[in-house]
Amino acid sequence: MAITKEDKLEIIKEYGENDGDSGKDAVQVALLTQRIVHLTEHLKKNKKDYSTKRGLLKLVGRRRKLLNYIEKRDVKRYRELIAKLGLRK
Repeated sequence: MAITKEDKLEIIKEYGENDGDSGKDAVQVALLTQRIVHLTEHLKKNKKDYSTKRGLLKLVGRRRKLLNYIEKRDVKRYRELIAKLGLRK
């Protein structure tokens, strides 16, 4: 099952400046991370679902680009974000 509306709103509240701030780069990274975790669990059960695997790799690439953007703009905020999300690096 995909991310519920309540989960999405909770992530936006936690990483955004206000409740409707879904465009902020940190919010986008957090939402992508949630979707990546969900798809990773799906692929553990369905190893031959290649279309989902391709979509997962596209999401990982998009998240990586956003993280690179954040790192160039503000290294301190980048480090805080990856620590908060539990990402490696």
